[in-house]
Parts: sequence; structure tokens; C-alpha cells
Amino acid sequence: MFAVQSGWSSGEPGHTGGGTAVVRLRGEIDILAVRAVCPRLDALTAGDRPDLVLDLRAVSFVDCAGLGLLCHARNRVVARGGRLRLLVDGTCVSQVLRRAGLAGVFDLCSGVPEDISLASGPGITGGTA
Repeated sequence: MFAVQSGWSSGEPGHTGGGTAVVRLRGEIDILAVRAVCPRLDALTAGDRPDLVLDLRAVSFVDCAGLGLLCHARNRVVARGGRLRLLVDGTCVSQVLRRAGLAGVFDLCSGVPEDISLASGPGITGGTA
């Protein structure tokens, strides 16, 4: 089971020129979750210079499909000259990334970056799988 919620720390929803999109994921990030989340992340990273924060602090499990999702999002963001930050705060995600040799590939944050606010914003509809 997973859930996803997103908001923006500044700017307007869907605005590709400014603002940081914040996506909170919780639960298990497995192949079923990836099928639902990937199109949403693709939409958020479609413009130039996307600024995306994935809040993964409430993720309890991530498998190889989940790692693939994170790598896919990173590659899209980098290709568009943007920035992807993972908010992990010592979660299982940080352990999995370290064990897979991917911790150095991502910008891992142990706390909320100072330039964003995690106040609730307009949401991408949560779901379960």
C-alpha cells in the first residue's frame, strides 16, 4: 500500500518556471506503486529546470522497481537542468540506496531543506495499490 501527496513551496501548481514541487510518498514503493507514481513524477519533471523534492521519510519499503523510479526521476531532472532532492532522514530508503551503491548519486537530505515549506498544498490525489 502506498500514498502520494504533492504540493508546491512557491509558485503555482504545474508551473514549470519556478517553485519547488514537493511529493510525499509513504508506505511501500514497489512495482504497483511505481505504476501509479511514475506518470505523476514525469508530469512534474516535464518542463525546463524542474526543482523536485521527494519526501520519503514515511516510506517503509522500497524494492528494485522503487529504485528504478528514483533513478528515472533523477535522470529526467538532470537531463532538464533541474534539481532532485530526496528527504530521507535515516529511513529504510537511505539504507537501500547505500547498499545498492546509489547514495552518492542522489542529493540526500536528512531534514527539510531551508528553501522549501512542507505546508499542505494542492494535492496529487493519493491512492493505494
